[in-house]
Order: sequence, then C-alpha cells, then structure tokens
Amino acid sequence: NNSSQLSSLPLHILLYVNGVYYIFYFLATLAMIIYKSQVFSYPDDFLAPDLAVLFLMAILEVPRLYLGFKGNLTEAEVPLGLSLGLTVGSMLLCVYLLLWQSYVLWADVLLNAVLLAAYGLESGLKVTAIAAFVS
Repeated sequence: NNSSQLSSLPLHILLYVNGVYYIFYFLATLAMIIYKSQVFSYPDDFLAPDLAVLFLMAILEVPRLYLGFKGNLTEAEVPLGLSLGLTVGSMLLCVYLLLWQSYVLWADVLLNAVLLAAYGLESGLKVTAIAAFVS
C-alpha cells in the first residue's frame, strides 16, 4: 500500500460544507434571537448570554476551520488536534443553544441538530485522520 497522501478528502469536503452551513446557521440563529426578543417577553438578562454564546461560536469557527483545513492538507496532527478541541467547544455551545437558551423554537432544534451531527461526523473524521498521520 503506497499511501503517500494521507489527507482526508471526506474531511476536507465536510470542513468546507460546515463553513458554508455555519454562515447560514449564524444568520438564521441571530435572526431568530432578534425575532424572539421582539415577539416574546425576552428577559434582558437572558438576551445577552444567548447572543454571547452565538458570537463566541462564530469567533471559534474561524480558527476551528482554519486549523482543520491546515492540519488535513499538511497532514499535521497538532493543528488537526487543536481543531478537534475547538470542535468539542463548539459542540458544547451548540448544546447550550439547543437546550438552555431562553426560548427554543422548532427551527432552533433543527438548525442545532444538523450542526451537531456535522460536528460529530467531522470529529470522527479528524480522529481517523490524526491516527493516519501519527502511524
């Protein structure tokens, strides 16, 4: 088996798709938070944490994707491992928005379920790629 190239095409595609989906996810979730703050009696002290979690996720998404692409393309386990760590952090923030934000609409459940599934699949592919790079 002459495996000179270890980088993962499925991981690369999924990182790209996740990047595109996250832009949609962020805009849709932001729009829903604004909608909920107008339509429901959204307590002011709960609006800020929900927005903070969403913006923190957006900030994490940039290095998460960058390190994922870089680690995969250069076949380096360290950036890919860092990206995996950031993915776990993003998953926790996603779970917050799924379960603990002030108002959870069916659209929130759908958006977060898709994002969590993509993060889960991506994490599995990262672990597999890291194992291939190390061996």
